[in-house]
Amino acid sequence: MMVGCLLGAAILLPVLAGLFLLFFQDRIRNRKVKCIGIFLVMAVTSALAVKLMFVGNFEFVLWSLTDTLELLVRMDDVTRLFAGMTAAAWTLGGVFSFEYMKHEEHEDRYFGFYLIVMGVLIALDHAGNLITLYLFFEMMTLTSLPLVLHNLSHEAVMAGLKYLFYSVAGAFMALFGIFYLYAHGAGSVFREGGYLLVMDSYTGSYAMTLLVLMLTIVGFGTKAGMFPMHGWLPTAHPVAPAPASAVLSGIITKSGVLAIIRVIFYVAGADVIRGTWVQYTWMTLALLTVFMGSMMAYKEQVLKKRLAYSTVSQVSYILFGLSVLNTDGMVGALSHFVFHSVVKNCLFLVAGVIIYKTGRKTVKELKGIGKEMPVTMWCFTLVSITLVGIPPTSGFVSKWYLATGSLKDKMGVYTWLGPVVLLLSAMLTAGYLLPISIQSFFPGEECKKTGYQKREPNLLMLVPMLLFTAAAVLFGMFPGTFLRFLQTTAAGLL
Repeated sequence: MMVGCLLGAAILLPVLAGLFLLFFQDRIRNRKVKCIGIFLVMAVTSALAVKLMFVGNFEFVLWSLTDTLELLVRMDDVTRLFAGMTAAAWTLGGVFSFEYMKHEEHEDRYFGFYLIVMGVLIALDHAGNLITLYLFFEMMTLTSLPLVLHNLSHEAVMAGLKYLFYSVAGAFMALFGIFYLYAHGAGSVFREGGYLLVMDSYTGSYAMTLLVLMLTIVGFGTKAGMFPMHGWLPTAHPVAPAPASAVLSGIITKSGVLAIIRVIFYVAGADVIRGTWVQYTWMTLALLTVFMGSMMAYKEQVLKKRLAYSTVSQVSYILFGLSVLNTDGMVGALSHFVFHSVVKNCLFLVAGVIIYKTGRKTVKELKGIGKEMPVTMWCFTLVSITLVGIPPTSGFVSKWYLATGSLKDKMGVYTWLGPVVLLLSAMLTAGYLLPISIQSFFPGEECKKTGYQKREPNLLMLVPMLLFTAAAVLFGMFPGTFLRFLQTTAAGLL
């Protein structure tokens, strides 16, 4: 009973607060009071989410739709990982937004939907079966759409429609898989390691099952930006306000990863696809996305769009680690989920500070900006080094496990192709991020000038960036406890 109350409060508190802002925004005219109230809602929600992480594993029915369809919630190690990251990133992004949204219109609408999405994501992270997962997955798309549409420019509307069409198309592919799995008695609960092939009631065609699982991977992979359904991501992220871009890239894209984990490792079981064309197709799409996203980021000159293409590439690192279907690969994937979320949130917040303080949006305009924003650009530099995978930062840890996971098993050409693509992507990542840092601090004689104006942001913007930067570095320097937790989690799924 207590657990149900805690979870209900964690979901409903931000949703109800968001609805209040949307429909009764004129009731609170003092902006400072409003921001304090929003912060308290996010802080209490995060505290409730953390509290739930320590009450032990649980599973119970939230609501019975029919005799056979139930909304089921659960707590396990994957829930702890995703819900914890959601709570932390969403709260820090919200604090950053208090300052950033001063120069944006429709601030109440932004914070209203921002809070609603937080509650929906907490519910999604705790989903205990496929129908619950799908319900909150679709709700997440619909409630996050206004964050993309926020400024209502023609570009934002077109990007929002693209985000909606891609997301709905991907979700419908996944829904076909859910229909099929439910028809064969699977998906009504999640179980570590999956159970499809050992079910007494399972009589489906193996070939059809493989096709369905591939469609489901591609469908949920749409939200993760996996090729060929990646087109929405570099269009939608740049037009959203910077803190919204941060959580879209750092958290919402990972909802596709969560859904794939649940289907493959909690419903089907890794052995269902191990050594089949599904595994190899999945690895191919993931590696293709890794390389393609890095190449597009390397060529892109608009900063936020460059970071969006980087997300296309980096999230598929996670998908590749999962597709390897061994413990090292999964540890690499789950650790990269956390590390990339931390890094990409910070990078988009840095881009937001630059836009907010200077109005500069392209890479070529950033020469010498390190003289004006030294702390901000040091944050950018350190998390960029992390994303490249240079030790002792956290990115090195996750990429080490991803590479060793690929080399560990005999998978033909993929045994060596995986590490090669990861290394090429790392070099391209260095090529599209580190020159920004170098030119920001050492712009060259042609840009030499005196009297640089200091433009560092206030603490509301600076503190979230510093915390993300510290996490990116410290996770790499002291990874032991975290990695042991991930190894235990991975061992239970394979």
